[in-house]
Amino acid sequence: MSKAMKTVFTTGEAAKICKVSQQTIIRCFDSGQLKGFRVPGSRFRRIPRDVLYKFMKENGIPTDALESGKRKALIVDDDKDLVEMISEALNRDGRFEVRSANNGFDAGMVVKEFRPDVIILDVMLPDINGKEVCQRVRNDSTLDDTKIICISGMVEADKVEELKKAGADEFLQKPFEIEKLVELICKKLDLEPATSTY
Repeated sequence: MSKAMKTVFTTGEAAKICKVSQQTIIRCFDSGQLKGFRVPGSRFRRIPRDVLYKFMKENGIPTDALESGKRKALIVDDDKDLVEMISEALNRDGRFEVRSANNGFDAGMVVKEFRPDVIILDVMLPDINGKEVCQRVRNDSTLDDTKIICISGMVEADKVEELKKAGADEFLQKPFEIEKLVELICKKLDLEPATSTY
């Protein structure tokens, strides 16, 4: 059962879809940048779907949240085989749009543009350590809802603690079962665990 496409959004819903604050949406609405209507006899603003779509396009906001409702996952690891395995598992689940980066610099660029819901982050990147990536994500208030799952082979307990302090939500020791990772991602994003479709 797919959810019926919503045709009209509240400012709160529009803000979530655009990944901006509700104040921003209200400001754009009140300045006429975002055409919508008020519910007769009330202060409530409503934004029709096509208007929101056009607004997102004009402002360079990715419209995939509006189009698919898929969760966005970014895999940051320089182990190409592992990236491929995780990507395949998430694509098989069908509820994710997946991107990857194999170093911290690229990850930074992708995070800005892709605005992932979850980042699967290898702690040992060639150019920057995972802790720094966590801190950068956490310093961007527009990414407050982004979950960070750190993965790594050799990590001492105090390092794991440091990562959590820097903003990591979970830590998974390599090697791990891909299913376990997918399960963890679903849990963090409040998704139903995927029951195998085979």
